[in-house]
Amino acid sequence: MSPRLRFAIETAIRAGRSTLAHFQVGTQVDLKPDDSPITIADRNAERVIRQAIAEEFPEDGILGEEEGESGEQENRWVVDPIDGTKSFISGVPLYATLIAFEKGGEAEVGACYFPALNELVYAEKGHGAFWNGRPCHVSEKKSVAGSVIASGSTTSMAKYGRMDGFQRLEKRVLASRTWGDAYGHALVATGRVEAMIDPIVAHWDVSAMSVIVREAGGAFTDFQGKHILALEALSSNGHIHHELTEAFRA
Repeated sequence: MSPRLRFAIETAIRAGRSTLAHFQVGTQVDLKPDDSPITIADRNAERVIRQAIAEEFPEDGILGEEEGESGEQENRWVVDPIDGTKSFISGVPLYATLIAFEKGGEAEVGACYFPALNELVYAEKGHGAFWNGRPCHVSEKKSVAGSVIASGSTTSMAKYGRMDGFQRLEKRVLASRTWGDAYGHALVATGRVEAMIDPIVAHWDVSAMSVIVREAGGAFTDFQGKHILALEALSSNGHIHHELTEAFRA
């Protein structure tokens, strides 16, 4: 395990556990300029991560959801202190702390910690993915038929013009469930569902998950199948990826 991966894991766990003091206790919710929610737990967890990076890797840049970007961009950390703030606010344990390290714009290290579940998924480029310390791999299902897919909200599907494609898939799969945010992508990486459909994301939502899913043997692209981090994300076990992208092209 490289020093950066070890750091990402340890820091994600430490920052994630700091959120538990504010979980399911009626924490005050404020609104950011874009009307998305934020709590003291978000702010505190990001500060924990930023301070740790400044101490351990002072020359690296940082991109974080709550405090923006600082430092150089060639080598940078991408941080989401609470991915799934709405779940956190609602007392639902499916939120995560995400930390990625990028080199030249592509994630090389990713750590995803679910504090309320005490569940950890992580990966390093070229070294595989791990779930609670054990190697993990995507499922082997070869067709959308019989697959289980996770997704963001149907409201977002409609808002961003993805409802038709999503409904085409829903007619063919075994089941679809709105297990959104990083949790859906983690389910793909650990072989528990075949795909996660995310119609709107920010860079900090997906950087860590992209390397985790790919190192677990899966595919992580935009809805056109391009190997980039865009404003949308489609992850799968790889076997059904073409069927997924075709559904959104039709």
